Amino acid sequence: MQHVIAMFGATLLVPTLTGFPVNTTLLFSGLGTIVFLLITRNRLPSYLGSSFAFIAPLTATQAQGIGVQIGGVLVAGLVLIGVGFLVKVAGRRVIDAVMPPAVTGAIVALIGLNLAPTAAANFAGQPLVATVTLLTILLATVAGRGMVARLGILIGVVVGWVFAAASGSLAEGAVETIRDAQWFGLPQFHTPEFQVSAILLTLPVIIVLIAENVGHVKAVSEMTGENLDDLAGDALIADGLATSIAGGFGGSGTTTYAENIGVMAATRVYSTAAYWVAALTAIALAFIPKFGALIFTIPTGVLGGATLVLYGLIGMLGVRIWQDNNVNFNNPVNLTAVAVALVAGIGNLTLSVFGVQLEGIAWGSVGIIVFYPVLKRLYLTVGEGRGARF
Repeated sequence: MQHVIAMFGATLLVPTLTGFPVNTTLLFSGLGTIVFLLITRNRLPSYLGSSFAFIAPLTATQAQGIGVQIGGVLVAGLVLIGVGFLVKVAGRRVIDAVMPPAVTGAIVALIGLNLAPTAAANFAGQPLVATVTLLTILLATVAGRGMVARLGILIGVVVGWVFAAASGSLAEGAVETIRDAQWFGLPQFHTPEFQVSAILLTLPVIIVLIAENVGHVKAVSEMTGENLDDLAGDALIADGLATSIAGGFGGSGTTTYAENIGVMAATRVYSTAAYWVAALTAIALAFIPKFGALIFTIPTGVLGGATLVLYGLIGMLGVRIWQDNNVNFNNPVNLTAVAVALVAGIGNLTLSVFGVQLEGIAWGSVGIIVFYPVLKRLYLTVGEGRGARF
């Protein structure tokens, strides 16, 4: 049950921010975890919760409707399945060749920092509520111990909601919405629609999903003392299938959850049986509409305080990738390629190509993947880069 608590705050925050049905997302989170456990043959303990990486593209396409949003999620899942089969056949070296650390870190960073204006706007909408939420999260995360530290976001959201209710900052009719919701009912389901612009905006997310899944395999291997590298391909296939299933019916994309790695590290219990219990519990909660109604009463200020931390953390994950892999920014190829990608992503560069509107995440991600190897080859053959360290 600790695994349910650990994944709860983050998994529910994604649909809250992107306008997705909370109960539906929770349902496919549980089902996705079961799919993952089956495909990895119960060898890789993991919970598949809502991926933060999808927040940016889903927020950007929210005005187009949930059908268009989940169309991008479905296609991203299918592409991830393809990557998984490729890794299964060729090994991890294919990922390292196409996406070296300089490229991967830039894409992860721009996905998080692209959302900075949204977080700032929400914060400014209810600054007092947002400040209380933010300070609670920081206090719980930095000064808390054990589960308190790992549940910092959830604790902050709860405290922020209570403060908003006490100060009269909840939306009009919020209490009535919760009271009128049924205790039992079916989750909402939706049919995907496919628009090229939304799909291209969503596809860069697979870079994050690859990094998270491969990182999860490494983390579990380190904790258990068992080499699980042979499961990297299976993990990608499983997460891709779980994401595709969710996208096909109205749920958000999934990923392996670091929060649950924290639970395993604290308890030293690595049994996949615990994850079966967590998955079934999440599925059961998905059939309680009153629970979903409660989540959707979270005020703008609370979201602003929480996302000010969350979006920044996604951006810093990219920086950590550079740091962990000793990326050399004295090298002009790394420096210029990353600089252009970050500004395109953070500034949300938006251009139309053949009638298809592409935004900053797409330009930054595709740009660095395409031009980085070109610049590197040019530097090594024409420039002063012979023997350069990347």
